[in-house]
Amino acid sequence: MKSLFLLLVLAGCFAPVLYSQNNPSDTTKQQLFVVTKNDGTEYIGIILSDDGREILMQTEALGKIYIPKSEIRSIVKIEDRKEIVYGEYQATGPFTTRYAFTTNALPIVKGENYALINLYGPEVHFAVSNHFNIGIMSTWIASPMVLAMKYSFNTKNEKLNFSLGTLFGTSGYLNTFRGYGGLHFANMTFGDRKRNITFSAGYAYVQDGFYDAYITPGTYYTNTEYLDTYSTGNQLRPASGGPIFSVAGIITAGAKASFVFDSMLGIFSADRNTITTTTLTEPYYNPNPPYDYTPGLYQHVVADQKTGTAALFLMPGMRFQTKENRAFQISLAGVALFRYKGYSGPDKNTSFPVPMCTWFFRF
Repeated sequence: MKSLFLLLVLAGCFAPVLYSQNNPSDTTKQQLFVVTKNDGTEYIGIILSDDGREILMQTEALGKIYIPKSEIRSIVKIEDRKEIVYGEYQATGPFTTRYAFTTNALPIVKGENYALINLYGPEVHFAVSNHFNIGIMSTWIASPMVLAMKYSFNTKNEKLNFSLGTLFGTSGYLNTFRGYGGLHFANMTFGDRKRNITFSAGYAYVQDGFYDAYITPGTYYTNTEYLDTYSTGNQLRPASGGPIFSVAGIITAGAKASFVFDSMLGIFSADRNTITTTTLTEPYYNPNPPYDYTPGLYQHVVADQKTGTAALFLMPGMRFQTKENRAFQISLAGVALFRYKGYSGPDKNTSFPVPMCTWFFRF
C-alpha cells in the first residue's frame, strides 16, 4: 500500500514535466518563429509541420493554425525572446545603429546593409564585416558628397561597446570641388539595440570653398582709404573647425515604435581679418588751375582675428518599424547658433527649426 502511494506521489510530481515536454502548446523552451503574411499580419509561435503547401503553427494566442505558404511574406527565427514586446515581434536590424544624424557604437552585422532617404538626400551603408561598415551620403543634387566609415569594438560586457568613425566630405561640382570637410569621432554606447545611450566626442572642420576678401596679415601703405585693392579676390576663406560632442539614445515605446533622441554641440572657430586704418596725409584737390589732385596716404594694419560660434542641435523623434526591413522616423529638430567672439552682425544669436523625415530600407 505504501509503495502504491509513493508511486502516485511521484507520478503527480513528474506529470506536469512530462506534459510540458510533450505538449506542443508549451513554447517556453522551443524555437519560436514570427510568420508575416502578405497583408502584414504576424503570428508568433512554433512551426509544427511544413508540407510545402502550408505550415501548421502553434501560437499562444490562437492555438494551432494552418497558413498557406502562398500567403506568407517572411518567416524569421526569433533568436532572443526579448525580441517579443507586448506580444509582438520587434526587429533588431541595422537601423538600431542610427539615431537621427549620429550613430552608436553597436556594430552592423555583415550582410545587414541599409539605405536612408532623408528630405535633403539619400544615404547607403554597407557592412564590410561584423565590425566595419562604410557608406556614402549626399543630397538630391549629388553634391556635396560624404564618405562615412565606422569600426566597432566589442567588450566582455555585451552592453558596453566602443567605436571609432570618420566622415570625409567634398563640395563636389559645387565650387569646383574646392570645398571640403571632415568629422572624426569616438563613441561609447551603454545598453542593447532596444535601449541604449551613447556619448560621442570628435573634431569637425569645414572649408566652404568660397572666395573671400581675405588679406594676408601685415602693414600696407596705399593712396586709398580702403584696402580692397589688396584683396586677392581669389583666396579661399580660412577653414573653420572645432570640437563636437553628442549625447543620443533610443528606448522602445512599444513593439513597433521607439523614442529616439539625438543632439550635437559644436564649438567652432575661424580666422578673419581685422583692418585698422590710419590717415598719414590728407588728400588735396586744387580748385584753381592747374586743378591738380594729390591723393592721401593711408596706413593699413591687417591682423588675424579668431571668430567663435557654438552650434547646438536638439533632435527628439519617433521611429516606427512595422516591417523587419523598413522603418520610418520623424524628428522635430531645432538648431541654435551662439556667436561669442569676433562677430558684428545684426543677429548675434539665432535659432530655427529643422523638421526631418527619414525612411529606412534594409537590403
